[in-house]
Formats: sequence, C-alpha cells, structure tokens
Amino acid sequence: MFWKKLKIGHHFEKPEPQNTVLTIDSFRQILANMDDAEIIERRTNNDQMVMFLYIRTLIDQERLNESVIEPLLHCDLEEINECIATAKVSRIVTMEEGQQKLLTGSILLYEPMKNQWWAALLPNPLTRAIETSETETIMFGPKDSFSEQIDQNVTMIRRRLPSTSLKSERFSVGSVSKTEVVMMYMEGVTNPEFISIARSKLSTIDFDVFMDSSHVAAFMEDHYHSIFPQFQQSDRPDLCAFSLSMGKITFLVANTPFALTAPITFFHLFQSPEDYINRWLVASFLRLLRYVSYVLSLILVPIYVALATHHYQMLPMQVLFVLLESRTKLPFTPFWEAFLMLITLEIIKEASLRMPTKSGQVLGVIGGIVVGQASVEAGFASKILIVLVGVTAIASFLVPNYLVTKSNTLLQFAFLFLANYIGMLGIVFGIIVILVHLNSITSLKQPYFAPLAPLYWRDWLDLFIRGPFHWMKERPEYLHTLQKWRTSQRRK
Repeated sequence: MFWKKLKIGHHFEKPEPQNTVLTIDSFRQILANMDDAEIIERRTNNDQMVMFLYIRTLIDQERLNESVIEPLLHCDLEEINECIATAKVSRIVTMEEGQQKLLTGSILLYEPMKNQWWAALLPNPLTRAIETSETETIMFGPKDSFSEQIDQNVTMIRRRLPSTSLKSERFSVGSVSKTEVVMMYMEGVTNPEFISIARSKLSTIDFDVFMDSSHVAAFMEDHYHSIFPQFQQSDRPDLCAFSLSMGKITFLVANTPFALTAPITFFHLFQSPEDYINRWLVASFLRLLRYVSYVLSLILVPIYVALATHHYQMLPMQVLFVLLESRTKLPFTPFWEAFLMLITLEIIKEASLRMPTKSGQVLGVIGGIVVGQASVEAGFASKILIVLVGVTAIASFLVPNYLVTKSNTLLQFAFLFLANYIGMLGIVFGIIVILVHLNSITSLKQPYFAPLAPLYWRDWLDLFIRGPFHWMKERPEYLHTLQKWRTSQRRK
C-alpha cells in the first residue's frame, strides 16, 4: 500500500466540455493551473488501483480518509457504491456530469481496470451560525434568519411547515456559476398557473453568473424597467413559511441569505412580520402610519417648493410671514434650495452605510445636525426646509422593504421637478402617473395593484389594516388558491 500523488500538467489548454471524453487525461487538461485540484492514486489490499480526483477547497478533507479511502482499503471493489456507506455515491457516465460533480464538492473515483467512474459527495461544510436578521428586525417573534447555505434554508422552512404538501424543485441557473435555485410551494394550495409560470421563467434564464437572489429576480420580473420590485426579498424563514401557507411561491438561491417570494402586490411591501405579532388594533395603526409616511416622504418637500414658487397665495398670512422671514436672505430659489439639501441628505445616508458600523451611526447623527445647522447659519437653506427634510428622511425609513426606500429617492426628485415647473398640478400629475404605472405592472403575471385593481373586497381585511385572525379565515382572493379556507370548519 502506498500513496502516489500525480502531477497535474500545466502545458495543456483547457478543452471545451462538450468535446471531451471521460478519461483521466481529459481531467488532467481541465484541472491544469488549479493549485487546489489533486489527482491521487491508491492501491487497495488486493492490489487493485483506484484514482481519486478532487478539489480540496470544495470537499471536507477531514472526512476524506475515514469516509472514502479507509472503506476502500477493505473492499474487493466489486461495487464502489457498496463499499462507501457514509457518503452518497453515484455513477458517472459523461464528462459534463463528472465536472459538475467535481465542482460541487464530490470526489471522483476511477477504476482503470473496469474503466468505471464514480462520484462520492463530500462537500465542505463551510457555513456560519444562524443569526438574527439585520434587515427585518422585530422586537418579538422568531430571531433566526437565512444563511448562505441553501439546504439549511430549506430545513428552516420545512421545520415550520412539516407537511408533505410542501414541495421543492431544484434548478440550476448560470452557465458559469451553476447557481442552485430551489422553488418551494404548497401543493393543493398554490395555483398551478403560478407554478407553471415560475418553472418557465427559471428554465429560460440565459446568463453566465448569478451572485445574489436579486440577479435571479431581475431575469424573472415581468417589468424589469420599473423601479418597484415585483419580488419580495426576505431573510426571515417565518415570513417565507407564512407566504407559502397563503399560496405564494418562495425561491431560495444558493450563496445568498435572501429568499424571493412571488406573486406579491404593492401593498405587501408595507407589511412587516411584526404586524402579525402585535394586537390587531396596534398593528393596523402602525401599518396606516407606514402608508402616510411613504406619501409624506414623496411629496412633503415638493409641496414646499410648489407653495413657495407658485401658490404662496394659498398660505395663511401668519404662515406666509414665517416663510418670507426664513427666506429673506437666501441666494437660491426654493427648488435649488430643496435640491441641494436632498442631495446632501443622500450623500450622508450613503456614507453612513458604507462606513464601519459605529462610525456610520455617528456620521448619520452628527453629520445631519452639523450640516443642517451650518446650512441655516450660512444662509443656504431655510429653517422650514430643514425641518421638512428631516421629517422626510425619518418617514422614508418606516417602509419595511429596503428596495422601496431606495426607489423613494428617484420619485422624490421627480416630484421636485414637477412641483418647480408646474406646481401642485405637477404633484397631482405625478401621483396619477404612479397609480397608472402600478396598475399596469404584474408579478408572475398577476396584478400588482390588487386588491384595489382588480377589486377584491374580502382582501381589505389585510390591506390598509390588519384585521383580527378570527375574521381572516380565507386565503387572499387575488391569489386564486386551490384551497381558500384556512380553517377545518368550511363555510357551507
């Protein structure tokens, strides 16, 4: 018995996978210039030779000897899959299949005498501990969140929905990255049309590399030019499990902790997991507060520009005196004054996000106070505008969905331009355009503005308010689920 490490040549050019034959020489060519790739040959007790091919950074090296090599030493090699019991072993017949197994944490076993290839799955258990969600923090409720390990994420969902109706289908996207995507849905609840559309979209994705779930969403969205997300991103397994039980589809993407949920509506972006933990009256008040805050974050500063530029006669006399006094020595028009302050605010927000955690918090607080106070004293901004910009910044963070918060910036500047050139009529026109746009887009081919358009009155129990659970005995009507009742006692 002896070890012999074969040198992998460096003078070969990598051939195309579809043109290579399943031979040891082909693998030497493919693994050239990969310092973490190894080809090892070993002789067993009965003097039979076995060759091992693996990439050591992708496999569990601690289990390599005890799970694969040692069992083969005491085996007559009639069938390799019978010798290795602690790892999943499968037969390899094509070169493409062998490369795929090799690059996903498997060890390839080659028997020269029988010219047979096998793959023993032994992936590197590289992962991190389950942590609390940082993007969707709540006071009460589950504290676990997804990680980058896709199988671990599937486990967290299945623990919450221990039902054989919970189905999972695995896809591979990206010609280079070979990123795994798991589509989960409740059979007998989810509308089959949604499942068919999702399968079709995943199967027709044609791109080379996918590094995040947002990249997958970009290829699956019906309207990729829209600034409104058509997939809800979340790293909370409890939220995904709840969405699955309602009849939606969840997509888990490998190497990212954020799952995708669809179909969704515009109003789902304002719902928080805490809505279903608080008392329904408290939850309803907080949800209404989010809607009001979202509207204020869009139009509060543009209304100031419209009134100060075109409609000052609409202001009460006392308010007009305060406005005139605060703008007496300002060198800029209301538009440029608001534009510069909003740009400064966005610079501070982005800088605080990119800096280390503790420094970013200090920058966000002190930077806003210092810049605001200095702008007033230097005569670049009025006190009224500073207050309005501060209220706008705080109100924008009440929306639970981060993607909506970032899209607010573009909409806010669009309203600012309309208010400067057309006044209040421009703001009204902008609101109409947004409503028309929301009514025209879809999520997995389903209306994005439901249950307002089309109108489903029953779904209003969980729209602007969160009704009592005793009243919400049916699943959302806009999802067209196969099983609409959520209680065992069906209404006759």
